[in-house]
Amino acid sequence: MQKFFATCPKGLEYLLRDELVELGASEVHEALSGVHFSGALADAYRACLWSRLASRVLMPLAEFEATDEQALYDGVRSIDWSQHLAETGTLAVDAVSNASQMRHTRYLSQKVKDAVVDQFRDRNGERPGVDLEQPSIRLNLLLRKDRALLSLDLSGTPLHRRGYRVGQGEAPLKENLACAMLLRAGWPAIFKAGGALVDPMCGAGTLVIEAALMAADVAPGHRRSYFGFLGWRGHDAEAWQSLVDEANHRAEAGLRALPAAFFGDDQDPHVLNQAKRNAQETGVIGFTRFERRSIEHLQRPTDATQPGLLICNPPYGERIGQQHALAPVYRAIGDKAREEFDGWRLAVITSDEDLGRAIGLRAHKRYTLYNGALECRFLLFEIGGNAAPKVVEERPMTAGSEAVANRLRKNIKHLRKRLDREGVHCWRAYDADIPEYSAAIDVYVGREESRPDKPESTWLHVQEYAAPKDIPEHVASARLAELVRGATAAFELPRERIAVKTRYKAKGGGKYGRMDQRSSFLIVEEGGLKFRVNLTDYLDTGLFLDHRPVRSRLREAARDTRFLNLFCYTATASVYAASGGARTTTSVDLSATYLDWAEKNLAINGFGGDAHQLVQADCLQWLEHDRAEYDLIFVDPPTFSNSKRAEDFDVQKEHVRLLHLCAERLAFGGKIVFSNNFRRFRLDTEIAEMFEVRDISAQTIPFDFTRNSRIHQCYELQPGGKRV
Repeated sequence: MQKFFATCPKGLEYLLRDELVELGASEVHEALSGVHFSGALADAYRACLWSRLASRVLMPLAEFEATDEQALYDGVRSIDWSQHLAETGTLAVDAVSNASQMRHTRYLSQKVKDAVVDQFRDRNGERPGVDLEQPSIRLNLLLRKDRALLSLDLSGTPLHRRGYRVGQGEAPLKENLACAMLLRAGWPAIFKAGGALVDPMCGAGTLVIEAALMAADVAPGHRRSYFGFLGWRGHDAEAWQSLVDEANHRAEAGLRALPAAFFGDDQDPHVLNQAKRNAQETGVIGFTRFERRSIEHLQRPTDATQPGLLICNPPYGERIGQQHALAPVYRAIGDKAREEFDGWRLAVITSDEDLGRAIGLRAHKRYTLYNGALECRFLLFEIGGNAAPKVVEERPMTAGSEAVANRLRKNIKHLRKRLDREGVHCWRAYDADIPEYSAAIDVYVGREESRPDKPESTWLHVQEYAAPKDIPEHVASARLAELVRGATAAFELPRERIAVKTRYKAKGGGKYGRMDQRSSFLIVEEGGLKFRVNLTDYLDTGLFLDHRPVRSRLREAARDTRFLNLFCYTATASVYAASGGARTTTSVDLSATYLDWAEKNLAINGFGGDAHQLVQADCLQWLEHDRAEYDLIFVDPPTFSNSKRAEDFDVQKEHVRLLHLCAERLAFGGKIVFSNNFRRFRLDTEIAEMFEVRDISAQTIPFDFTRNSRIHQCYELQPGGKRV
């Protein structure tokens, strides 16, 4: 099977992932602004023809180091381009650079083109030409951290260009964003239940037309005459023609059965004419009705007898008009929805939440979508007492998803009273309860750091466990998808609020991979304190939930102490110690990123200054040179570390040396709390000779972690009243 990557606008990744699964792709998993998938060449062709959400479909050709222009040139030239391009053909190159020494994308495109052209010229004296519009092949270069990924762009031009748009309004809506809005609003289910669609501010008719094409089962690429693979020497014309024939047959059948259920209004006669021409181009003009009408005169179509979808993309203020002048428009949308569309669903996209509130209705769902670079909120409302048809998944819940959802509901019911009684906002809801669905699901209730005025919301953090070697990767991937779907149903959350970390095979063993770089933080509460957590960007979230009781014990023991926190991570234990009355806290970690995070955790709880020191250092080396004394030391080392900036560390091998160094820094009568997460850890007998040891592991396992009593081990160590 060949690997592919489908790009999409930010915010559409999970919808695109589900769409590609529906189209028959394998090994499908989302990334930032796109989705990886595998399959035969026909599967990539099918994505180009049928994806309503993708922007491009890329087929990787080579990956290599490219720290300078010569390395880039040599890497591109090492490919046999005669397999991809005829010497009489044409090419174009797109380039993107991210965190690399070479940043000038036009120059990068030129070097790639030169390498291809020079190979042809040196072989036979002839060279391909350049065509920026419709080349024989289009290449895509991604240069990230000085590593080049060169791909063939099978789409050729962005897939949102369906080939029917002969005119557009002043603030056009891309076709794939329109489809994302329709899918989020549940349009397929509403249409199947007999509902109609009305867009009261239709512009050039994109939402109306895409809704009709979706309902008629017309492939979004049905009218495109150009794709990037048509001039490629590896093109499988027979496979492509088979897909085209199938799409033609489905389109003919779908259009024959399509009702006249698509209505668009606008007060601008110029854009209405464009909408009609666009509908004519797609072949849906006979099923649409476009009328000149302002929002104040909006009416429910008399022949729309079933509850339907009222959807629109009103002006935001950034592009058309000013924000203060638009509030009456949004109020009119809400007023007319209440007056004319009882039982319907209303869907509105806007970049201004104040304008969204001006609608005067309570949104029952909200999603983040991007209109170009503009971050928007997509709001869904149920109008009146009779709700619009319930959105039904195109694919029914599998037995596995149902089992996960039922188990989660049972766990939630079992834990809820104690969670409420103890004020726990971040907790573990599932820990491989069903062996086939092997993952941990943690719940975080918090407020988005970037939106402190917004209410708290619930988020899920899903961490996949490594599957046994005898489980095929595609089976493990499918089970994870079922687990996530079950969690979505049990918690009734939008997919955007579920962060998933999956494992991949890597040198040295299984590791979490495919993490985003969103820099999006939540502020959560634990024990009356506030902490920053990040569910997407890092291996861990910034708050070890299984250490909740350990942190509480440290707070109780910290009064009037000098507190030392080794391998401090984000210094949550230091915050607890400070809140418990520690005279000073010293937090040591090798990572500048985590220490910056730690400083912010201390600051949002009102702690800072000389009394709370943050030290960037290797903990073992720092202990060998430090000469201060501490009354309470918390040591929570990693199981293993091979950082380039410090000596290798293995907790089983190094814990005796580590604890001996801690003892040298311990004040008379002081105490060490030593914790680690190595499941097979055994405390060395030498420790029992050095300390009075108390195993407190059982007392420090939270009630929501009782399924896994070996989640960590924790000991209290005291030198028996004498200096060591």
